[in-house]
Formats: sequence, C-alpha cells, structure tokens
Amino acid sequence: MNHQSLRSIFDEVQSIAIVGASSNPERDSYKVMKFLQDNGFDIFPVNPNLPNTRILGQKCYANLEAIEEKIDMVDVFRAIEYIPSIANETIKIKAKVLWMQEGLYSEEAESLAKNAGLKVVMNKCPKKILENN
Repeated sequence: MNHQSLRSIFDEVQSIAIVGASSNPERDSYKVMKFLQDNGFDIFPVNPNLPNTRILGQKCYANLEAIEEKIDMVDVFRAIEYIPSIANETIKIKAKVLWMQEGLYSEEAESLAKNAGLKVVMNKCPKKILENN
C-alpha cells in the first residue's frame, strides 16, 4: 500500500483500539495513542495487565471484546506471538482494519484478517502516516 492509500484508511476510521497500550508517556504506544486522540480519534486502550486503570483519560480494557463501542481499527503493540489471537479478536468484534506497528509482521494474522475481509497494515506507524500528509 502506498502512503496515500494508507492515509485514506483514516477517512473511514473513528474509533481505534490500541492493544498493548502503556500508561508510560515514554512508550511508543502512549505517544501514538496521544497523537491519535489529539487528532480527533476515539481511542480505547487495551492491556490485560492494566485493568481498572485509565490511560489518557480513557478506561483501559482487558481485551477487545470487553469494549462495548464499535471499533473501526485495532492498532497492535504486542509481541509477535500474540498477533494471530489478536487478529481473531479483531475479526470477532467486526473491526475494519488490523494495523500492526513498525517491526511487527505476522503472515498468519494477515491471512486470517484478509480472509475475513479486513484491511491489514503491517510494519507501519499510523502517527508517521498521518504526520506526513
């Protein structure tokens, strides 16, 4: 996908779940989440290790299925071995896009998500895509 087609994904996305969200402002997941929130997206932090906490003012969820609102995109900041199960959760909640951060690539997750009709982006940072219009 070229830069413009990656950028156009955000025209149809309003709600973004950040899987592997961190409450540490030094972590990339926090910086990306803050950037997306500052740019008008509804963010939903997901981290099974941070139940009953708030990140950037938003309730942190244990998993994608715990979120009651409709999620358009799932942005993944988790180790590679977790990505296929996250892809399955993403399909289950009927998100439109599975996005994996820089350095993350999973053929299995890509295949699962694409076969379910999702757009899949791997090894890219949404913040960088949106910053470089």
